[in-house]
Amino acid sequence: MLLGACLVALPLLALAATALSWQAASIWPHLAANVIPQALGGTVALLAGVGLACAVIGVGTAWLVTQYEFPGRRAFEWALVLPLAMPTYITAYIYVDFLGFQGPLQTALRALTGWRSLRDYWFPDPRNLAGAIFVMAIVLYPYVYLSVRALFGLQSASIVESGRTLGATPRQLFWRIGLPLARPALAAGLTLALLEALNDIGASEHLGVRTLTLSIYTTWLNRGSLAGAAQIACIMLLFVVALILIESRLRGQRRFALSVRQPRAVGRTRLGGRAAALAMLACALPVLLGAVLPITFLASEVIRRNLLTQIDGALLVHLGHTMLLSGLAAAIVVALGLSIAAGARQGREPWLPGALRIACLGYALPGAVLALGLLGPLAAFDNGFANAMIAWFGLNPGLLLIGSGAALVIAYVVRFLSIAIGGIESGLSRISPRVDDAARALGAGSTEVLRRLHWPLARPAIAAAALLVFVDCMKELPATLLLRPLNVETLATIVYGHASRGSFEDGALAGLLIVLAGLYPAIILARAGAKP
Repeated sequence: MLLGACLVALPLLALAATALSWQAASIWPHLAANVIPQALGGTVALLAGVGLACAVIGVGTAWLVTQYEFPGRRAFEWALVLPLAMPTYITAYIYVDFLGFQGPLQTALRALTGWRSLRDYWFPDPRNLAGAIFVMAIVLYPYVYLSVRALFGLQSASIVESGRTLGATPRQLFWRIGLPLARPALAAGLTLALLEALNDIGASEHLGVRTLTLSIYTTWLNRGSLAGAAQIACIMLLFVVALILIESRLRGQRRFALSVRQPRAVGRTRLGGRAAALAMLACALPVLLGAVLPITFLASEVIRRNLLTQIDGALLVHLGHTMLLSGLAAAIVVALGLSIAAGARQGREPWLPGALRIACLGYALPGAVLALGLLGPLAAFDNGFANAMIAWFGLNPGLLLIGSGAALVIAYVVRFLSIAIGGIESGLSRISPRVDDAARALGAGSTEVLRRLHWPLARPAIAAAALLVFVDCMKELPATLLLRPLNVETLATIVYGHASRGSFEDGALAGLLIVLAGLYPAIILARAGAKP
């Protein structure tokens, strides 16, 4: 428990120390005048647009699949989660190519109409704020959809039927009963979506939107100012704190309790004709735009460019790097998450809740901020260890953590530890505390209870948590860009590199591998929460 809390607190303290150093004092006026206002405005506008779009799509589709019966509803119920498999940066690269002048859509329009150039017609350019909002919304809305769908599914039929008895129309049922009850779930889902949008670096850079995350990256690497990047990161952390506080306040103001008895599920209203067609269209569009079209585009590029020939030694090495780093991080995260979740279940010490809360804050730290905060402590350890080895044995081990990829694994562990803790806690909550009491009465210690009871009984939840962490590590771009060792590439950095050179299509195979890896967890997650 304390180890997890310290891992999360360490980069935050180091970041604050760097931002308050004497080198940072001279940089702040320039940042305040030229960098932060534009980045702050872009970030606020992006988060506002993404939040509104995710709320509309997520809540609307969740209400349709839980309250109405129409053709394809059962398939849409789980298919609406599939865009979670798409990283935002890959989706951005795809839509810029798909909607570009040489892309398949404009090419088909010119073939059908006889147009020759953009002087003959107008076509929207996705490389702007509106395009970034669209791309992120169609990928991140499932966070809202999953949260709200689960709460809509728990609504007791008596609540809805009472509203209908009092003469409420379907629109009034949504606005006056469904949406107010779903406000805590909406706040939680929106917070996750906005944190992911805040973490993005590839999509915002490719679409030309200046954000705080992108400013951290350019200030650190392009301008060589670590202190300036730390100051921007501290401002970014204020956004994170504000989002968490707003979510907590909204969730705390709206509470309701279900009956002690199992509530009777709400009977779905059957739709027909035009209403059923509109419901199908509303559910099909997010799936089509967020999953089907991007995956089809990647697969078609792989086939059209014969990219399967790229499966050579170099790609296998990059794939090996990705699997090794993600696998190590997933194993450490699950082991640490299991010990923390079991300790929180068994312990009674007053400091445990606070330590658990700190350990779960890692997911709220954007990858760029986390990498910046870890760099100082890890570099200090490497330098201190190297100096000690030289003084004692005359050997120079080099950069032990930063040079070996261990720094990147540590960043993955800190960022995704909360996913493992949440998933394992969910699995342990299904084990009756009486089982623990009986084991202790028979003389079993905490370690034996964990090994012989908690591990076997919670194994499905542990496996699911490990799979989710593994896929998230594969998709993580900001921390990977900033902390990977020299000459080490992962699938995510390969895709980013091709896109930076203006040839994203050449990295379609690596992008497709990332997406396919994320599809299975998304389907499992969707089916686990779907109601018959």
